[in-house]
Amino acid sequence: QVQLVESGGGLVQAGGSLRLSCAASGSSFSLIRLNVMGWYRQAPGKQRELVATIIRAGTTNYADSVKGRFTISRDNAKNTVYLQMDSLKPEDTAVYYCNAITLLANYWGQGTQVTVSS
Repeated sequence: QVQLVESGGGLVQAGGSLRLSCAASGSSFSLIRLNVMGWYRQAPGKQRELVATIIRAGTTNYADSVKGRFTISRDNAKNTVYLQMDSLKPEDTAVYYCNAITLLANYWGQGTQVTVSS
């Protein structure tokens, strides 16, 4: 079993930056098998959507809407994934969820609110 705890959300003006963190905890057996880690977001009245993912080896994938503005990274030693969000826009306002996947399971964090004011 793996638990994911997000932090770093908040209120920021358009054009500003925020950095989200997601720390994974649990058994060593599970943590060492965390392959894909990523961030998703869900705005009010909309479906949850992919923001960015990163595999253990470091390959990344981004939604077109955040390319060039957001950067995902991970520290495998700390079992932590980060999302650096720059040039934020009001349309980035959403609850951001951390996600982690092993071969056998899919884990979600509780979510952290990001609000971008215009």
